Amino acid sequence: MPVRHLQREQAWLLPPRLDELLAADHPVHFVATFVDELDAKTWSDLGVLLHGEELGAPAYDPKLLVSVWLYGFMTGVRSTRKLEAACCEQVPFLWLTGLQTPDHNTLWRFYQEHREPMQALLKRTVRIAVRAGLVDLALQAVDGSKVGANAAKDRTYDRAGLERLLERTEAAIADLEAQNRTSGAELPARLPRELKHEESLRDKVREALDQPEAEDQRVNLTDNDAGLMKSRNGFITGFNAQAMVSPLESGDGKKRFLVTATEVSQTPDDQAALLGMLEASEEALGARAGVTLADAGYHSGENLTACEEQGYTVLMPEAQARALAHPYHKDSFIYDQDSDTYTCPMGETLRYTDTKHDRKGRPVRRYRAPAAACRACPAFGLCTKDRRHGRALEIGPDEPALRKQRVLMATEGARSLYKRRKELIEPAFGLIKEQQAGRRFLLRGQHNVRAEWSLLATAFNLRMLARIWQQTRTALAYLLGRKPLTVAGSRP
Repeated sequence: MPVRHLQREQAWLLPPRLDELLAADHPVHFVATFVDELDAKTWSDLGVLLHGEELGAPAYDPKLLVSVWLYGFMTGVRSTRKLEAACCEQVPFLWLTGLQTPDHNTLWRFYQEHREPMQALLKRTVRIAVRAGLVDLALQAVDGSKVGANAAKDRTYDRAGLERLLERTEAAIADLEAQNRTSGAELPARLPRELKHEESLRDKVREALDQPEAEDQRVNLTDNDAGLMKSRNGFITGFNAQAMVSPLESGDGKKRFLVTATEVSQTPDDQAALLGMLEASEEALGARAGVTLADAGYHSGENLTACEEQGYTVLMPEAQARALAHPYHKDSFIYDQDSDTYTCPMGETLRYTDTKHDRKGRPVRRYRAPAAACRACPAFGLCTKDRRHGRALEIGPDEPALRKQRVLMATEGARSLYKRRKELIEPAFGLIKEQQAGRRFLLRGQHNVRAEWSLLATAFNLRMLARIWQQTRTALAYLLGRKPLTVAGSRP
């Protein structure tokens, strides 16, 4: 076949408009409309003056800067220098900025000043989806994922490692100071670069050693808030990023999701995050989801009791499922309320003996079987090995909630519903990490990382809503929740 003629000097017959270089349903149009529709109160909450100051050189429009950051987070362009280059080279960014080219310093100053209040934009994307009738309030799923910190793993030390590093650093400083001493010569006006670096390192090590948690935890000298966590790819220095996800009824038959709440913790354990995520999601949705699906990492008696008291329906498997399969697990013991006793599977009675307190000061009732009966029992050695005291049961205040949850999770309906957890939450983490370059945070400190994670979730929601707009041809005004209209042939 013939080859097309290549001519790089080809000129336009008529100057094109930027609109002509973008498809009518390009996602950047959705981002621009989303930002343009922010009301005066939202801009005030963001700490932004839309009309600027009366004096001084003209500044970039805040709508432009917010749009650039949101679209950058959507497309995985999250560093200021890459955003600066994109505003000069990429057509969607050129259209978004109206051919204006903010430099990386301008972008960074705006981001630094407004990234914390910009977390409110996540809730706005959720409210838009709710008003448009897209959110399935019957179900939601919560999970945590380990995200790398902007810190090297080899900069993480325990207390002994910090003390050894301090010794080496002080020895290096003494050696450098000795090298800089000269007989009768004046000292240099500035510290040599090597000496300044070592003194800065020494200060960081001393600060880390002064922290109370340095006694039994590891500390990273680059980001003190980052923790050493086990991930699927081994140990990383990072944070535990939490997300609550609800399904979207997009109308095009494709699975789409919405992040309704986020949080970032310094510990790999998920238990402490559950109630906060449930409350944040309810606030964002303006309603309570019917059922929340959580994995075994959130399972605890305290969480189940708190959820029951506050009226949350949560499905999560037992954290120690193997223990439940034991024939003499305490669930196999039958309680009699009238006599306040338990009967073991072999028919022996366990009576109340005393009450102790757990680490949080809550009462734990203890029941015991006669030691002689246990020693003579055929199940001795399997049920208990305590010859002196016999089998004991410890019944804490969370025991009723634990047993109720086990009964619920044994039903076919709960098992069937729980199978949907992976298909809800894991695609959200996958898309954020792969397509939005969210495998590693760029900022340092839990406070800053929390804002960065929230913006990643906001950008994810905008991606989902933009795709619904593209696929169903739903009117943009309707999808943004402004008024209930649709274009011809569309499906709301």
